[in-house]
Amino acid sequence: MEWTVKAIRGAITASDNTIEAIREAVTELLDELEARNKLDPELIISATFSVTRDLDAIFPAAIARQRPHWENVPLLDVQHMYVQGDLERCIRFLIHVNVASPHTEIYHPYLRHAKNLRPDLSFTSVGEW
Repeated sequence: MEWTVKAIRGAITASDNTIEAIREAVTELLDELEARNKLDPELIISATFSVTRDLDAIFPAAIARQRPHWENVPLLDVQHMYVQGDLERCIRFLIHVNVASPHTEIYHPYLRHAKNLRPDLSFTSVGEW
């Protein structure tokens, strides 16, 4: 079997700066990531989450760490660079993962208002915000 490393990008917006709203957004984003990519968390090399400066109620990595099989994934949270007029309450990730083939198709989830960041990669989902 030929293994290779792929990077997966994704983003979502939270409805508010609360633990509950951020937890809901991160869960939705990671559920979509795992389902659409048939991702086995055991094959994740690392994940970096960035949040806009208006989200500080909880670390997204703390939410990810509670998911099944994510407890050993190296996780990092950072604050996304502020750019005037950028999307508010946005959570982004960059995840590096081992895949069985260099030809493996990767789905990059951009959900809620974040789908406007990368319309070429976004997928319309239920519960638009």
